[in-house]
Amino acid sequence: MFHIILFEPEIPPNTGNIMRLCANTGCSLHLIEPLGFVLDDKHLRRAGMDYREFADVRQYANLDQCLDALKHPRLFAFSTKGQCSYAEVAYQPGDTFIFGPETRGLPESVRNSIPPEQRIRLPMLPQSRSLNLSNTVAVAIYEAWRQQGFG
Repeated sequence: MFHIILFEPEIPPNTGNIMRLCANTGCSLHLIEPLGFVLDDKHLRRAGMDYREFADVRQYANLDQCLDALKHPRLFAFSTKGQCSYAEVAYQPGDTFIFGPETRGLPESVRNSIPPEQRIRLPMLPQSRSLNLSNTVAVAIYEAWRQQGFG
């Protein structure tokens, strides 16, 4: 299936929603430190992350460690500064999607390390700032999965 990377996620309920998405779609979730919350049972349940036991969730000290573990997959960065619409991409099993922290998005250094045609955006009205992280991840994953026939 697909891999989701959350780069320095800050808001526990967003990560909890994404864990639930992973549990229901077969995607793997990769969390890049530092996290804006503690990943222990007490905090997980309070933040709605009680789907962790049903999802493949891994944590890494940094992005390079994660990409090494994934054997440097085809990587798509989701950003309001993306060049290409999410709907214009032909996704493949094993593709990896990276999303930045809720309050600041992906750092420029991470974005610029990814080819421009793999910097993806979701369409929004011109005056809009951004979409909620968990909503953005859901739209991206369901489009990629739809292209695979929901197999």
